[in-house]
Amino acid sequence: MRASSLATRLFLSATAWVVVILAITGFILSSVYRDATERAFDRRLNLYLRNLVAEVATPDEPPDRQFQSLGEPLFELPLSGWYWQITRTDTEKADTRASRSLWDKKLPKLDERSTDLTAAGVRLGYVDGPEGQDLRMVERPVDLGADGKYLVSVAGDATEIFDETRTFDYYLGGTFVALSIVLLLTTIFQVRFGLAPLKRISDSIADIRSGRAERLEGEFPVEIAPLARETNALIDANREIVERARTHVGNLAHAIKTPLSVIVNEATAHGADPFATKILEQADVMRDQVAHHLERARIAARLTIVGTVTEVAPTIEALRRTMEKIHRGRGVAIEVEADPQAKFRGERQDFEEMVGNLVDNACKWAASRVYIEARMERPAGPGAPPILRVTVDDDGRGLSAAERAQASRRGQRLDESKPGSGLGLSIVVELASLYGGSFSLGNAPIGGLRAELALPGV
Repeated sequence: MRASSLATRLFLSATAWVVVILAITGFILSSVYRDATERAFDRRLNLYLRNLVAEVATPDEPPDRQFQSLGEPLFELPLSGWYWQITRTDTEKADTRASRSLWDKKLPKLDERSTDLTAAGVRLGYVDGPEGQDLRMVERPVDLGADGKYLVSVAGDATEIFDETRTFDYYLGGTFVALSIVLLLTTIFQVRFGLAPLKRISDSIADIRSGRAERLEGEFPVEIAPLARETNALIDANREIVERARTHVGNLAHAIKTPLSVIVNEATAHGADPFATKILEQADVMRDQVAHHLERARIAARLTIVGTVTEVAPTIEALRRTMEKIHRGRGVAIEVEADPQAKFRGERQDFEEMVGNLVDNACKWAASRVYIEARMERPAGPGAPPILRVTVDDDGRGLSAAERAQASRRGQRLDESKPGSGLGLSIVVELASLYGGSFSLGNAPIGGLRAELALPGV
């Protein structure tokens, strides 16, 4: 997909939103799960804390029976990560009791870290334990009045919280990656499916331009149905304008020819009068000029028609038969090699006029042979239209470079002995230029002149 395409813009915008939404959702879910894991861990710590507080609040129990009912073997395992500690705080020398797992170490105090009491009267937080362990600790001050003041602390290995949260994040990340892929594939499908009618319109317009269709046909979604209607209306209006232009050109041609004929007839009636001779000379120039510009206007009007295509091979074959009849007395053989798939993007009448002028000129100058070739050249770059290349060779005497330049000028003739007005090649040049093509003269492999046309193909 190109960066400037609508599909790319839709895909990139959808991808950006998917990434942002999933990232925010993943962060929220991870935070919620971490909080839930901490709360579950804190409930466990608070259970042990309440048992210890109950033991502290029963000072009549024998010392060997106190603090033996927590029911957690990890409190007996040295440096297990699970510890409890009871510190008397109302004496000058602190009296501390601790679990066997703590050995000779001591737990830090949260009240020394400015940790506030919760509504339940406890402090919660993370601390560094023995051997650099990460601990989650709950701490509660206990005031027994005359029996003393104590600080009861219970700490557990916070690695459990971190491991569970990390495992959840891994699974959550994998799930979101899979979900992202599914959503992106769904987005691609939606973009392609949603823009398919636009692609159909584009293909239909290409068919109209190439002559395979005349209008946009079929049902379109309500969002782009007005576009299809307006396009069809524009095509219809284009055809009407061209038809009106053709009519006006024809009317103008007839309107000018009649006064010119009157002028010529009147001048001819005066015989060898120098003034009449000058009028006849200028009338011929006017006739040529009018014919040339009317022909150009007629051609330009035809070029505005959308979707006209001409089959090349049948047209050239018909020209060959016509030229053989016209030049039968000269015994010229006309050979044709035309690609059956070749098509000209334009009207048949214009193609016949261009190729017909070239073949007629070749037959006039050929010694015995004329060779016509038509082939399609596919575009080298993407998006470029194909090129129809037509070459007409003869085995006559050929032309020099200067003569070839002179021959393509409007009205220039190299030999007055040959019939014609001298406008043939100039009309070919004009037509080829109007169609966006080119015309050139060169040396033919069979010994004479080569005339080559490069025209838009299909």
